[in-house]
This record gives sequence, structure tokens and C-alpha cells, in this order.
Amino acid sequence: MAKIKSAYFCQNCGTETAKWLGKCPGCNEWNTLVEEIVQKENKTDKILHGDSFKKNTKPHHINEIVPLENRRYKLANKEFNRVLGGGIVVGSLTLIGGEPGIGKSTLLLDIALNSNLKVLYVSGEESEEQIKMRADRIKHNDANCFLLTETNTQNIFQHAKNLAPDFIIVDSIQTLQTPSLESSAGSVSQVRECTAEMMRYAKETGVPIILIGHITKDGSIAGPKVLEHMVDTVLQFEGDRNHLYRLLRSIKNRFGSTNELGIYEMTSTGLMEVENPSAVLVSNHDGELSGVTIAVTMEGTRPLLIEIQALASSAAYGTPQRSATGFDLRRLNMLLAVLEKKCGFRIGAKDVFLNITGGIKVDDPSIDLAVVCAILSSNVDLSIDSKTCFAGEVGLSGEIRPVPRIEQRIFEAEKLGYDRIFISKHNKGIVQEKYNIELILVSKVEDVLKNLFG
Repeated sequence: MAKIKSAYFCQNCGTETAKWLGKCPGCNEWNTLVEEIVQKENKTDKILHGDSFKKNTKPHHINEIVPLENRRYKLANKEFNRVLGGGIVVGSLTLIGGEPGIGKSTLLLDIALNSNLKVLYVSGEESEEQIKMRADRIKHNDANCFLLTETNTQNIFQHAKNLAPDFIIVDSIQTLQTPSLESSAGSVSQVRECTAEMMRYAKETGVPIILIGHITKDGSIAGPKVLEHMVDTVLQFEGDRNHLYRLLRSIKNRFGSTNELGIYEMTSTGLMEVENPSAVLVSNHDGELSGVTIAVTMEGTRPLLIEIQALASSAAYGTPQRSATGFDLRRLNMLLAVLEKKCGFRIGAKDVFLNITGGIKVDDPSIDLAVVCAILSSNVDLSIDSKTCFAGEVGLSGEIRPVPRIEQRIFEAEKLGYDRIFISKHNKGIVQEKYNIELILVSKVEDVLKNLFG
């Protein structure tokens, strides 16, 4: 009987060591090494999906190399195309992660059914009957989609070779196993090796592959960190299961921008694209409410209008509470300190609660001015006109700093029927005659307060 060989792998970076160590020598993290049984791959083994490309290893001058054009498949899902940078690139490997039950499988099954391409949907978690039940709920035309329930990578490559699909969807990478290793599915070595085989197949055949990845309790994708370095694109599907809206963000993209955002609404028939998110994220109130403002933010090249709600009340306990949903709590504390120091408002002894409606998270500093105005509106219990919006960053000295792409923000507010917008007077090239919305140029927070509350 052959001797069983084992090694220790870091769950964070994938570093392999011969013995257990408390501290990983690769990433310096503590208690991340786990023992796994390994089996060296036989060099005479042949990969089932075809022979590897035999490239000339001779060095070439960079000016002699002819660049390849990134040919893309345009999918029917416009939001997915936007986040990918215009469509899925031929031969690319994409990884999408998200919390359990957020809708990853539903999103990719919807793409497979409505893409007008030949798709191989590989599932290692559900049976064909379960996937069929979900597909019946999703609106689709004549789909050219094939289902395969398999976890062995070599069998997947064999079926893909016979079927010749346009692209492949794998749900999920943590369920796959390669025969070259004896460790269990989901282990560090299995995830790394299966991803490497998927990447090799995509590059050699030109068939793009989309992988679904599980996440850990802290929100990162399960498996070694090297997994995210290997793939071409990493997408994060996020949102609150208590809200209808889901956000698709790009964390890494070798073929496009990482600043784009896709917005979906969860319905009984699947995930529906939200074409005009500004009209959805801003609620219509019957009367004027204090502590409510509208901010104009940017997600990539897309301007969004979001509603910010704030509540400032006397502290019921000795220590005032600070709570923020969808906004950085540390930045909230900074803005409160600016109001206390530069504007003379005594908010240090009050509870302050901040909420961005719709269950979305925003890290754009251009919403600072709207946050400040919402807090002060609640503090003095005076409402702000619902046809007024804000776009400005607040500095530590209380000045209103300019924000990028101000013209796109102004046009978005004008399109949705707002009467006036507060912006920094330091934004250059802004001419009132170009817009049908009133531009109020301010330089300090005090100027905004005088205009709003007198």
C-alpha cells in the first residue's frame, strides 16, 4: 500500500508547507494552516479537454507582438453587460460571490436562459429537477441551455468538448473535485487546482466560464486568496434579503472598469433589471418630513439619486449612540465633529441615526453635504424642500469641496424634475444657462444652512 502523503496549506493565501506552523510564512496570518492529503499528478496523464497549446517560448520584442482584440458576447442582461465592461470576453474566467440565498444561481440561470447562446450550466449542488423548477419561474423564450449535474472536472471537460457550448456556468467551484488530488471537495488545494484547470480550459478553447463562489462569514470568497488572483473578473452580488434590491459590483476586472454597478429587483419571476434606479430609490412622501434629503451620487458612469434619512434626538443614556446603515460610521463621526466645531451645533450629546434607503451601501464622499443637511434638519425639526438635492464633499474645516462628473449629476437631477441642487462653487466650468435646474453654489456649510433654514 502506498504511503499517504500530506501537506499543510494556508486557507488565506494557499502557501504549502511540509509541517504545521502557527504563522503562515507567505501572508504572516496566524492559525490558517490546515492539513490535507495530497497526491502528485502523474506527468503522463493527459487532460481530457484536449492538447495544450504549444507556444514558442522564444522572447519577442513588444512591438512585434500583435495584440488580440477582446471579442465579447453581448448578453441579453444589460446590467450584467455593464458591470463586465460591455459583455463577457471570449476565453475569460469570471468569479461571482455573494451570501447564501442572495440570488447568485437565479441570476446566472436567468442569463443562461435569455442569452440566445448555447450554454452549459453545470451544477454540483442541485439536481436537474430543482434547476428546472427554478427555470420555469423565470421568463424566457426558446433557451438553448443544457443542464449537467457533475462534480468531476474531467467529466465536465469531456461533456463540454462534445457539446461545444458558447460559454459555461459552474455552480459552484467549491463543489468540484479533480482526480489528480485525493483531498475532499471545498478544500484549499481542490479549489485552487479546479480553478487552475478551469482557467486552462477557458484560455485554450476560448470558451468563457463563469464560476459561482461561496463566501465566508466575514464576507470574503471562500478558499485561498490566490483564487481571486487567478481569475480575470471578480464580481460581488450583494444586498439585504429583507429588501427587494440586489447590487452587482465589480471588484476586479481585467477587461473593464471596476466602478460600474448593476441593480436588480427580486421578484417572484426572478431578478428583474432596474433601468432607472434613481426613480426607485427615492420614495414619494405625501408631506414634508424633517431629516430627509436627496443626494446625487455616482456609481461608475451611472448617476444615482438616493434618499438619506437622519434622526437626531436627546440621548436617553449617558453615552450618545451613533448608528449608520449603508454609510461609513467613521465618516459620520467626522461630519458630526465638523458640525460641532465649525458650525456651533451641540450634537455631541445627542443620539444620531443615519439610514440610506433601499438597503444599498454608498462610499461616495459626494453625499457628505446631504448627510449633514439631513442631520441638521432632524435636529431643528424643519423639513427641506423635496425638490432640492445635494452634491458636495464636506472637508474638515467645513468647506464644500468639488466632486467629479458634476455635469452628469446635474443632468440626472434635472431629468427627474428637481428644482435646485446645491454644489460647490469650486466646480469649474459650470454655467447656469446650460441647465433648467437652479444651481446654488456654496463654499461652506454655513452658506447652505442660511439658504435652507435662514
